[in-house]
Amino acid sequence: MVSEWREPAGSTVDVYAARMTSNSPVSLQPDSGWKARLELGFEARGTRTELVRRRHTGPLLVQKALHPEGDAPCHAIVLHPPSGLVGGDQLLLETTVGERSAALLTTPGAAKWYRSAGPLAVSRTHLRVDRGATLEYLPREAIVFDGARVEAELSIDLAADARLAAWDVWCLGRLHAGERFASGLVTAHMRLTVDGREVLYEHAQVEGAGLLRRSPAGLGGAPVFGTLLMVGAEPSPEDLAQCRALPVREGYGGLTRLPDVLCARYRGQSTEAAHAWFESLWTVLRPVMLGRIAVAPRIWAV
Repeated sequence: MVSEWREPAGSTVDVYAARMTSNSPVSLQPDSGWKARLELGFEARGTRTELVRRRHTGPLLVQKALHPEGDAPCHAIVLHPPSGLVGGDQLLLETTVGERSAALLTTPGAAKWYRSAGPLAVSRTHLRVDRGATLEYLPREAIVFDGARVEAELSIDLAADARLAAWDVWCLGRLHAGERFASGLVTAHMRLTVDGREVLYEHAQVEGAGLLRRSPAGLGGAPVFGTLLMVGAEPSPEDLAQCRALPVREGYGGLTRLPDVLCARYRGQSTEAAHAWFESLWTVLRPVMLGRIAVAPRIWAV
């Protein structure tokens, strides 16, 4: 099933349609499994940000664009109705945030990666943020079942003065069910460019019984790990000190100021603790770096 909503021909939205289609960095591959793709385009209309392009193929969609903070940002809850991926499935999300607009993307619940008999389950997310625009990409965690085979890619391209808050949290095994991630494979890529310069690239390959799971230089046996990235106005030493004083309820957290990005890391036993710490950092830094008071999406309280 393909569903598309767009404005009349000749509108500025058609520019998004051409750009997102012709320059698409990823594509659906011919293979077994369920294929789903979602393309989103946000645009500033005066002081208000609107979701002006929304096209989906398969079970990946946005039900409704919301404005709980006034005209901006535009909040969009990305839904994957099956709520889980098996071997051979492919999810593709492509988002463009146009000049001077602001968008916040989140999800209603955890993504689940089920056991595979061999084929990979694949998720690719490409986010583009144009001049003067702000994107907050704040999904719930990804839970990897024992025996799953996962390939996940998160690629973010920012214009020179674009702003960003993005986090990515992984849970190896179903902790509440007492299941360990004893076998399987997670291959994760994260890439961030600012004004065409690659400022961060990470590649992790985590095997259920691999050395990276056990090594103190890797996960040290911890089943939960995550990264928060923020790009925007320069935080002051006092802001950073306040962030570093925030407690991590369970596990370990660290904050590093790199030349173009502020990076926080979590490693521990609890997705709830990871999200609580990342949200507390976001609450402090959102007014400083993104210019807005922190207003948590209502879906997080459900």
